[in-house]
Amino acid sequence: MSSIEKIKAKIISPERLGRILEQDRENGKKVVFTNGCFDILHRGHIEYLSGASDLGDVFVIGLNSDISVRELKGENRPAIDEQSRSLTMASFEYVDYLVLFDEDTPSELMSVLKPDIWVKGADYKNIEELPEHKVMMEIGGEVVILPYVEGFSTSDIYKKILGSAKS
Repeated sequence: MSSIEKIKAKIISPERLGRILEQDRENGKKVVFTNGCFDILHRGHIEYLSGASDLGDVFVIGLNSDISVRELKGENRPAIDEQSRSLTMASFEYVDYLVLFDEDTPSELMSVLKPDIWVKGADYKNIEELPEHKVMMEIGGEVVILPYVEGFSTSDIYKKILGSAKS
């Protein structure tokens, strides 16, 4: 199998992934899940994702589809299409699986995947109020908040690019 085929094989449907993860858990593996748009990757993302992957045995990323990103961030987003973002994210050696979702939140997806741990960054306030938190409590999972990496944000990158484009 070529390298690109190995990367593409990590991008999987929710139903199929649910069955795989069920088997992994039966084999004693801890499943870690995180989600996001990951529109323009930066150092903050890399530190966050690598830290999240260290929390368990199987690391899954739920990636907002283009439809979902537009709903959340506006018509001009994402800058990078979902196929390109998927390939990029799946290419990281510490990512085991990647799944796309169209909804505003991955709550429905998490109900199917039943991760042991859901990871978010400390930039999210009032995490207990998020629908994903409720799902994790229902399935008996753990919520882990990782520190925010100061000075790195996609919004800041957009501002910098747009600001320099006007000059």
